[in-house]
This record gives sequence, structure tokens and C-alpha cells, in this order.
Amino acid sequence: MITTSIFPGRYVQGDQALDVLAEETKTLGSQALVIADNYVAEHFSQRISGALDGQVSYRVTTFGGECCDSEIQRLRQIAGEMNADVIIGVGGGKTLDTAKAVAYHEGRRVLIAPTLASTDAPCSALSVIYNEDGSFNRYLVLPHNPDIVLVDTAIVTAAPVRLLVAGMGDAFATWFEAEDCRLKGGANMTGRVGPMTAYALAHLCHETLLEYGTLAKLACEENIVTPALEHIVEANTLLSGLGFESGGLAAAHAIHNGLTTLEGTHAYWHGEKVAIGIQAMMFLADKSSATIDQVFDFSSAIGLPTTLADIGLEGVGDAELLKVAETACAEGETIHNEPVEVTPRRVLHAIKAADAEGRRRRVG
Repeated sequence: MITTSIFPGRYVQGDQALDVLAEETKTLGSQALVIADNYVAEHFSQRISGALDGQVSYRVTTFGGECCDSEIQRLRQIAGEMNADVIIGVGGGKTLDTAKAVAYHEGRRVLIAPTLASTDAPCSALSVIYNEDGSFNRYLVLPHNPDIVLVDTAIVTAAPVRLLVAGMGDAFATWFEAEDCRLKGGANMTGRVGPMTAYALAHLCHETLLEYGTLAKLACEENIVTPALEHIVEANTLLSGLGFESGGLAAAHAIHNGLTTLEGTHAYWHGEKVAIGIQAMMFLADKSSATIDQVFDFSSAIGLPTTLADIGLEGVGDAELLKVAETACAEGETIHNEPVEVTPRRVLHAIKAADAEGRRRRVG
């Protein structure tokens, strides 16, 4: 059996790490297109300019808000016009996925600088492409991971706490999905089975979340950088990225993709919907009561959603949930990495069972 794992070329993390942006960029090229989201443009444009001025030739453009084909094409045109040899993405997950897609299509090097620890997108050789209305379109699997990932933890603490928590929701799926892939012999994002390294990193991600999650949330609430905060940022960004990409995805992310088909969920973050996917996965894959307790206890402790109402689906009917389940079970979806029989009807019942459990715990 051939196993395969993939990693970013370089990972830089720490308090005030943005100060070394030029130093890192110059290892890749000399003409940079900086793609920054609205939040970055408003709050950190001077820091970016201060880090790059006089050292790297660059142009800053504002991300349009959705990682979709039309936005990728718009930014490709700008990159071509300025002959950029480095694409720098600064912002949240969709900004970063867009920067990766632009770099791929233009054949350029890429530096990813997340300002949030809300997803594991930064390290991956993957861009999630959405439609212009925010619904899921497809995965764009890239030939290699980002050249550099640079995370300034001081900037992460300045973001709303909800985003760090959402990142923990995304990261919390990592070990559960990788473990089910291991049991099934399911493929990771390379199309091959993951090595033991990937499963070990996925488990380290899991242990880190349980150990430091609540402490990191407290640090973020106080806008301070502590060791616990650093550990969780690394878990959300690096460990989760390595774990999902080289360990594999399963039901939680497929159910997330199904949930995006319902407009009520569009105001909620990726990791918040993944958390609902994890909870449903517990019932779909017939996990033990102890494991189900751990999932719901951790979710509640850090403030992740535990009911459908928490992600905008209060009163949702079976017909809509069946649409979610059918999308999650589409051919090629990662739910087929589960070591159990998977059908839309079983997924529908798992989603409803998880919602009932979440509501029961609220009352109790």
C-alpha cells in the first residue's frame, strides 16, 4: 500500500509575526499582489505597508467577499497586469482560498497570512469554491500546499472570539474524520491512504483542543497572547490542516456541505456548521455514549452550536433536511469514507438524532 502526506513549505507563527512579512516574501519573489479582505484593509493596512515598504514591490487589492469563479478571474487579471510573481493572501478562509486559487491558475508562488484561526484552510493544498450566492460549488485540489503560512497571533486575538471558537469546531472534526478514514481505509486529499504520521497529528490536534480550548477562549476574550492561545491557533491552523489533508475527511464536512444548501445557514461560520456535522456523525457512525458525551460537552464548553436552531434552522422540516442529506451523500463526497453504510435516509436520521440530543441537553 502506498501512503501519501502533504505539508506547507514553511510555517511561521507568533506574536507580531506580521513584522517579518517582507523577509518571508523575499524568499519567494519581488513583485507581490496582496489580496486583503475588508477587515484587513480597514484595520491592518498600515501594518502591511510598514512591513513591505522599501523591501518588496507590491499592490494591495480588496477581496470581493466570496471565493467564486468570477472573483478568482478578476484577481487573476490584476495579477497578470502587474506581473506579480508572489500572491499574498491576508484575511479569513475565503480570502486565503481565493489567493491560493489565483496563484495556482497564474503559476505563481503564494504566501498565506491568516488573520483568523477560524478554519484549517491556510495550510492546505485546497480551495473551496462557492457559488456567488454562498452555496458550495466544488473543491479545487491544488498540486501543492502554500509556500509559506504566516500567522500573527496578536492579530488573531483581535478578531471576535466567535471566530476562534468556530476554528475549534473545524479542528474538532479532524481526528474523528481521520480515524474513520483509517478504519475504512478511505482516501485522504491526495487520493491515497494517509500515513501513521497524519493520524498521529490528527490525534494531537484532538488532545490539544480538549486541553487548552477553554483557556484559549478566555485569552482571546481578553485580547492577550498566552501559551494556551498559541497552542489552539496552531491546532486550528497547522495540526487541523495537516490532519484533514493527509488523514482524510468523512461525514462531518460532507454534512457541512449539505447544510450550505439551506439559506438559513449562510450567516454562520464554516466551523459552526462543521460542529453540527460532527454531532450528526456520532449517530451516523454509531459512536459510543462516552464519545457522544465528549463531543457535546466540549461543544457546549466553548460555545459551539449544538442544535439546528443554533445555525439558523429552527423549525426546519424533513424535506429540507433530506436535501441536506442527499447533498452530503453525493457521489465523490467524503461521507463515503465512513466505515458504515451511508444513505440519505440514514444521514437525515443522524442529523435529527443529534439535534434532539442537543435540545435534550439544553433542557436538562
